[in-house]
Amino acid sequence: MTISISNAEAIDRITIAGHIIDEVFKRIDKMDLKHMRTLDVNDRIDTLIRERGGIPAFLNYRGFPKSCCISLNDEVVHGIPNKRRIENGDLVKIDVGVKYGGYIADAARTFTAGEVSGKVRQMLAVTEQALRKGIEAALQGNKVSDISRAIQTMVEENGYSVVRELTGHGVGKNLHEEPVIPNFVSNGPEIEIRPGMALAIEPMVNMGSYDVVTAQNGWTILTRDRSLSCHYEDTVLVLESGNTNLTRIEEN
Repeated sequence: MTISISNAEAIDRITIAGHIIDEVFKRIDKMDLKHMRTLDVNDRIDTLIRERGGIPAFLNYRGFPKSCCISLNDEVVHGIPNKRRIENGDLVKIDVGVKYGGYIADAARTFTAGEVSGKVRQMLAVTEQALRKGIEAALQGNKVSDISRAIQTMVEENGYSVVRELTGHGVGKNLHEEPVIPNFVSNGPEIEIRPGMALAIEPMVNMGSYDVVTAQNGWTILTRDRSLSCHYEDTVLVLESGNTNLTRIEEN
């Protein structure tokens, strides 16, 4: 198993890629997504990435046909943007990868179109908190399983389930690198976290069972029981002391 340790040049480029993603999400957060076509959202994201000197990392990755993933409601991840319209009350999960100078950052957010119930907002809040707990565990000397445990504990203590068939991952020159970062404690190898690792941590949380199925398009992953799902992700750089979130820039 080879795990990339980023040098100064790689860190600078992953950081810029991450900042582009942060800007994308801040733009989307100000948009009224109701009645927009997912394809139009994709095209706006593509334009913004390219205007900032980046390249959409998902476009043509293993044959994926669009520049980002947009998944609605019971779709967990890998939704393909098309002409369908976002309706009031939809959960809109947008996953964006950016390559800048040959290096990649990756992040996702769940947006709401219009009004959703308090029950749904609670699931979103728990998933975001699970992501924060996972990031807090991404420290030098800890194990990847510490990230997994922090996420799983937060999710399951609140009555939700974490998807087993999809995981977080390392990033660098490639979109998916080692180490694999499950959102649950698995029987895999105990990987030590070291400074210079760039980790895409991404809890995918279902309101019902964690079981998923693949749609006929071969890409989109849905909850088997058709329960709602949400997804948050950030790319984090592990430092000698602590870590820094490259895809979520706090405003002063």
